[in-house]
Amino acid sequence: MAGGGRRAVERVEVTPSEGPAAGSDAAPGIEAASRDTLLDTLHDSAVRDLTWLLLSADLLRPQPPVGTLANPFDTPQEAQATIDWLRALDAAPEPLHRELAATRITRLGRYAERLLGWSLQHGPAARLVAAGVPLRRAGVTLGECDFLVQTRQGARLHWELAVKCYLHAGGGHAQSSARLSDYVGPNLKDRFDLKLAHVLNHQLPLSAREEFASVGYAGPWTPQMFIKGWLFYRHGETPLDPVEVDPAHGRGWWVTRDDWQAFAAAQAQKWRTLPRLEWLAPRRYTPLEVQTAGLAFVDAQTLGGQTLHQHGPAMVAAFAEDSAGNLVERSRGFIVPDEWPELAQSYARL
Repeated sequence: MAGGGRRAVERVEVTPSEGPAAGSDAAPGIEAASRDTLLDTLHDSAVRDLTWLLLSADLLRPQPPVGTLANPFDTPQEAQATIDWLRALDAAPEPLHRELAATRITRLGRYAERLLGWSLQHGPAARLVAAGVPLRRAGVTLGECDFLVQTRQGARLHWELAVKCYLHAGGGHAQSSARLSDYVGPNLKDRFDLKLAHVLNHQLPLSAREEFASVGYAGPWTPQMFIKGWLFYRHGETPLDPVEVDPAHGRGWWVTRDDWQAFAAAQAQKWRTLPRLEWLAPRRYTPLEVQTAGLAFVDAQTLGGQTLHQHGPAMVAAFAEDSAGNLVERSRGFIVPDEWPELAQSYARL
């Protein structure tokens, strides 16, 4: 994570949403242009990841009656205050760095939890009441509520957080509609329809169970989904979105190892494999960060050779150099083993 010196705090104005579709591609109260402008000008990796977590499009549309979406902001003023706070944090990110360094983090979901929890404790919008609240009956753990929060206007909310990266495994012709079950985890141990069912049927109802009254947090709590991430599509395939999916979701591509060289030749000259904890915001590296962290950027042929030694799919990103010499992510996707597509389609049909 880049630390760097203090930087001037710039201001991004929130543009109020207009019309039924406006604002659907970002957090409520934040236009996509404002979000992208903000990300383009933030430098610190952790602050960029936090910004993406708060402001990026949801993966899903609302799923009534239970699956309402979490809204980090009650008002446009809160959204603007959060943007200003993120700007200031980018100029002096040391408190966030200390929080993340306090314990070893290896899982993407845990990293996202730490980011969101810290922002609820220190940011200007909704406030953290409790995190990771276990629910037990007769000594048996029934589940855990990710976040209990209270908004500035007094609403008491139960948020379930998930950050997911799924690859579309179906045969995505232009006029065919994808099913949620077509979206599978890269290691074929997770599927979008199963994840959504677990959130709707198990996680969100936890705070309404009778046993929850004994944990010490008086309700009622309104359950909401806080589900972010990326969906990846085979290069050249453009299936219609399932009705459950927000059409503004983050998108990437995937190709087989056999197709990699032909695909990559038209994409970029600089590539890098992305470690799991770099799967949130699009990456941006300063020359100093590249040098200090010893980051390696390679050509497509070298990257293809590197992925041959990996057991399963590898997330990679294409980079281009901007006018200031920063390396900026232009696209991301997965290189998958040649046998993966057939296995993925079988898993999608289970």
